[in-house]
Amino acid sequence: MGRTFRIKVRMRRFRRQHPRIAFAIRSFMIFSATFGGAYGFVTGSRAPNSGYDPNAFAIGASFLFALACLGLATLSMRLRFVNKRMRKLAAHNDALIDRNWELKEAEERARNLFESQGDLIVLRDHQGRITFVNDAYCALAGQARRALVGTRFDFDVLEQGDSARESNGTRIHDQRISTPLGARWIAWREGFVRHDAGQPAELQSVGRDVTDRTETERALSDARDQADAANRAKSRFLAMASHEIRTPLNGIIGMGGLLLDTTLTPEQTTYARAVKTSGEALMALIEELLDYSKIEAGKLDLDQRPFALSTLIEEITELLAPRAQAKKLEIAAYVDERLPLEVTGDAARLRQVLLNLAGNAIKFTATGGVALIVEPGIWPNEISFLVRDTGIGIAPEAQSRIFREFEQADDRVARTYGGTGLGLAISERIVKRMGGRITLESEPGKGSTFEVAIPLALSQGHAGQTTFPSPDLAGKSILLAAGGIEASLIARRLERWGAQTCLAADAAVAEALLPERSWHAVLIDRALGASITDRLGEVARAHATQRLVLLTPSSRHDKLSPAFTGFLVKPLRAASLAARLALTPDVPSPDLAPEPVEPAAVKTSPGGLSILVAEDNEINALLMRSLLTKLGHRVVLAVHGEAALESWLAANSAGTPYDLVLMDIQMPQLDGIEATKRIRAHEAATGRHHTPILALTANTLVEDRYACFEAGMNGFLVKPLDREKLDEALAGLAASRQMTV
Repeated sequence: MGRTFRIKVRMRRFRRQHPRIAFAIRSFMIFSATFGGAYGFVTGSRAPNSGYDPNAFAIGASFLFALACLGLATLSMRLRFVNKRMRKLAAHNDALIDRNWELKEAEERARNLFESQGDLIVLRDHQGRITFVNDAYCALAGQARRALVGTRFDFDVLEQGDSARESNGTRIHDQRISTPLGARWIAWREGFVRHDAGQPAELQSVGRDVTDRTETERALSDARDQADAANRAKSRFLAMASHEIRTPLNGIIGMGGLLLDTTLTPEQTTYARAVKTSGEALMALIEELLDYSKIEAGKLDLDQRPFALSTLIEEITELLAPRAQAKKLEIAAYVDERLPLEVTGDAARLRQVLLNLAGNAIKFTATGGVALIVEPGIWPNEISFLVRDTGIGIAPEAQSRIFREFEQADDRVARTYGGTGLGLAISERIVKRMGGRITLESEPGKGSTFEVAIPLALSQGHAGQTTFPSPDLAGKSILLAAGGIEASLIARRLERWGAQTCLAADAAVAEALLPERSWHAVLIDRALGASITDRLGEVARAHATQRLVLLTPSSRHDKLSPAFTGFLVKPLRAASLAARLALTPDVPSPDLAPEPVEPAAVKTSPGGLSILVAEDNEINALLMRSLLTKLGHRVVLAVHGEAALESWLAANSAGTPYDLVLMDIQMPQLDGIEATKRIRAHEAATGRHHTPILALTANTLVEDRYACFEAGMNGFLVKPLDREKLDEALAGLAASRQMTV
């Protein structure tokens, strides 16, 4: 069967290769067969003994003709079928020709694109010989394609960059190579490819000239390194400037405080207070500049700790109350009861922002007051802080400008009110660092409202708890005879507690409302006037079970009318108001006589502490000795670290070790950090008692504080020294020493 198929294939191949010879052979064979058959039939029919029968011949001829017709019909049908197949083959052949033409064009385009590609393309066999290079490679090499193909040519590598390998095996690396055009950086992608089946794979290298990008990246890296170096230099400068400025300020403020403790004439007291106030103002300015520099240098760190929200807000209003009341302004706070007792965040930074906003509100307000309102924000765990005032307002065109550094609303405001123009810029950056936003709504002449919205998560230990239990005032009537911002906030709070509140800003209106019903409580603001307040209190005796007077801290010790059952001090604490209104009439009223003012006594610790003070500045050393002596402690001074170490060793050898060491950080010969390390090393080697060491530092950077703790210090005191914080630290140490003894 196979042999027959091979013979047919050879015959067909011969016919395709020699069609004329095949046609001649086929024609000759047909003619010979036809002629031989006709000649034999004629010859046989003429023979005498042939037995020729015309009838039989006609029948036979008819049969043969029928067979011939059948054969012709069969051949015709086969021919039609073959023609149909030929037409299909011709159409398919045309499609193949078109497809082949398209493939040739695509191949030509691909080859042109491949060769004209801006990237370098080179193929190498397993022996490293070049089998193909494109025009870009030839141009960079400065040689023709014919000269490169078949060689092991490669560029000289001047610098090898980092290398990496992808999951598909492709190797990626950068090289700085030497070319006739100069040194160039090339980013290579290398991988093995197989072009023909059965042929070994070739290494395909595709390179892109990234010289400009690499040089730009290196320039950016150098610029970044220079910027980092500049930031480090700025940080060092800030630390030095902070130390050098805070050190004399510590003496100015501290000595001013000590001077005010002595017996002075009224004129001398005025001058001493002016010196102390000026020093504190300068300190506030320095703190502001240092905060801005920290933010610029990226040194602003947030401390995420739980804190009581309402306590923070009320402390802010109480801290600013003297400034507001000195300008005859009201300041009040309102914390929504829906807010939790404690939240987690940076309380110190939040206090800084709100103090700046509320302090600005007081500064730019001449009449009216300032309100600090805290409500839930629009997003989950978001709290909104509103600082609203009735001040001069801000023009629309200046509202975006005031958040820029060293900018104020206009030059007239800067001349009239002063300031550096950094407070709002610092506040905005702190708020953004905390993940919040700060917005402003203002109208000139009508006041401003700053809103600070910050995400503050609930403290885990106090989740779901509120600030204090709210009193049940449902159905109870309360008359509030007061005006201003705080009165509206008090009325708002009372209404949330369920009380039927009636607010009367005029004393005559309030007096007319008293007989209309029985009041659970009447709150009268002493700002209406002392005589008017007393008269309203007397009238309210017959109509109200509780009669409360609202006082300022300065009027707290004034003689009050016995008609009142109690008093509340402004700015009002919500917990105090709730506790006062929750009292029953059976509870006796507190004594309203002015509280006796106790003379300031010098706080002394029983026995006092033995304290070593290492301070190289004479004024600060004198200040520390005076403060500690007034507090009842024994002080030994050392002018540098070496002297402090020697004094500490001598005291231990004599069996009278110091109870505390106050160590200045920057001192000549031996600084405080190194002195502390040596003290701790000696304690570890000898097994002696651990002496508490507190750092005296004028540096406020976090790195400096970490250095103090790493050296073994127990804490730090920042200059200028706060007498109360110093007293608290020493009192705690004295108490622990007595418990140990």
